[in-house]
Amino acid sequence: MKASQAQLLRWVLVETSHPGNVGSAARALKTMGFSDLHLISPKIAGVAQTPEAIALASGAVDILESSQETSSLESAVQGCTLVLGLTSRDREFGPPALNWQDARPLVQAAIAGHQRVALLFGPERTGLDNHHLSLCTHRVWLDANPLYPSLNLAQAIMVCAFTLRESLGEDLGLLSSDSITESVDYADPAAVAAMLEHWREGLEAIGYLDPANPKKLMPRLQALFARTRLHKEEIDLLRGIAKQMLLKK
Repeated sequence: MKASQAQLLRWVLVETSHPGNVGSAARALKTMGFSDLHLISPKIAGVAQTPEAIALASGAVDILESSQETSSLESAVQGCTLVLGLTSRDREFGPPALNWQDARPLVQAAIAGHQRVALLFGPERTGLDNHHLSLCTHRVWLDANPLYPSLNLAQAIMVCAFTLRESLGEDLGLLSSDSITESVDYADPAAVAAMLEHWREGLEAIGYLDPANPKKLMPRLQALFARTRLHKEEIDLLRGIAKQMLLKK
C-alpha cells in the first residue's frame, strides 16, 4: 500500500467515551499504515492527551498528536466523496446498506480515482445515530456471530484497517478499467445535507411541507438522494430548484 493511498483514508471517531479506545484505535491505525484520525465531540475534551489514551497507543503517540478534535462532523466529512458509517443496527431510513466485504471495492475504486474516503465509528454504547448516518453515503456492517455481534470500537477499526491494507496492497488492475480511468465528481455528504436543508425551506415556502406536521417527508427525500450518489453539478441543479421555490414565498 502506497503512503498516498493511506492519506486518502480518514478515520472518524464520533463521541467516543473511553480514552483507552482512542489510544487503541491510534495503535491499530499506525500498525496498518494509516494516520488520519479525527475525533468528533469526544466525551472527554482533549482525550488524545490523556494518560490512558497515550498508554494504550503503545508507541503510536504521533497518531494521537496529529489527530484533529472538533465538534463538527460536517467538517470531518467535507471533501470525502465516499463516507461509510459502521453500524450493525438496521434503520428504516438512511443511506444504502451493505456489508463490509461489498464496501471494500467501493473504497478501492475511490482511492484509485484519488478521491477521499471517510470511515465513521459511533459512540461505544449507542453507535451512530440517524443524524450521523445522514452524512454517510452508505451504512456498513461487519459480518459477525449473529448471536453476539458485539465488537469493541478498537477491534472494529483494526478489522477495517487490516482488510483495507490487504485490498489497497493488491494490484488495482483487478478493478475495471472504467473505475480507474473515470473519476466521478461526487458531492460530499455535507454538501448533500446543505442541499436538503435548502429543499426543506423551499418545500415549506410553497406549502408542500408543513413544519408542524412534517411526517417522514425529509427522511424519505434524504434516503432517495443517498441512493443516487449525487454529483456536484446535480447539487447545484437541485439548489437552483430550491431557490426558485423560495422565490414563490
